Amino acid sequence: MTTRRKFLSASIAGGASLALAPQILSSSFLTDSFSAFAAPLLEPGKDETLVTILHTNDVHSQIDPLPANDRNAGKGGVARRATLVKRIRAENPNTLLIDAGDAFQGTPYFNFYKGEVEYKSMSAIGYDVGTLGNHDFDNGVDGLAAAMKFANFDFVSTNYDVRGTAIESRVKPYVVRELAGVRIGVFGLGISPTGLITPENFKGITYHDPVKVSRGAVRVLRENERCAMVICASHLGYYPNPKGNEIGDTQVAAQVDGIDFIASGHTHTFMQQPVVTKTPSGGETIIFQVGKSGIYLGRVDFTVKQNKVTAYAGRLLDLRNA
Repeated sequence: MTTRRKFLSASIAGGASLALAPQILSSSFLTDSFSAFAAPLLEPGKDETLVTILHTNDVHSQIDPLPANDRNAGKGGVARRATLVKRIRAENPNTLLIDAGDAFQGTPYFNFYKGEVEYKSMSAIGYDVGTLGNHDFDNGVDGLAAAMKFANFDFVSTNYDVRGTAIESRVKPYVVRELAGVRIGVFGLGISPTGLITPENFKGITYHDPVKVSRGAVRVLRENERCAMVICASHLGYYPNPKGNEIGDTQVAAQVDGIDFIASGHTHTFMQQPVVTKTPSGGETIIFQVGKSGIYLGRVDFTVKQNKVTAYAGRLLDLRNA
């Protein structure tokens, strides 16, 4: 049986322990392999602002690169992600880093530290906003609240009513960030807990229909908050061909106007590039999901002029063994 002492020793030897995290995440890991990823995907024109959105989903406590027996052996790891994010932000300070849920559950880091390592790592990397996935409730609402003490970024969940629970003070329906004068609203969507989250672990939280909630969120962000861009961090899943009553990101985008980008999660879908869904009024919503385990980082660049998105381009950033 692996003891806590043995696990700590192994982690330190591997260079990814909590004790070493500050040194790792601030080290000179700037390799030439990341140079191309830092370059903008769009060239902003006159009076245009370039906004970069970086995103992850379903990292599932994968702090280290994937082990040798995995099909993606050597890929990923928080140190490489930190390095790449640092480089991109140096190239374009107008960058937001978003997570679409399920930061927890998948390696012994979660079993031993119950979310502390995950949220400390995400904070050190510089995440701005995260939403909640079903596995983030694996230790219950109180356990999630305890882990959130180690997070210095915002949590958004618009269709989970958390009022009266231990996470009420940490979870917001939306946040607004301003980059170079561009106001960006970010809201969050979570999957139905039925069959996925033990009722006791979701106690006190009410799930609401994501389509109805999204319409209200977009209206508030566009009209009241005067946002030029609206982004959704979603843990609904990507279902291009839904079965039965599946409501995923494509279904939300097809029924809700005004969402520029959905950073998708839950279904572990390895997209090669963003996909576009037409909205009811004929507009476009971009959807991008980057698999799982922190193997990839998603990047979508937008140009904005006079409070309107004028162009976008996205790509998958591969965190290979350097």
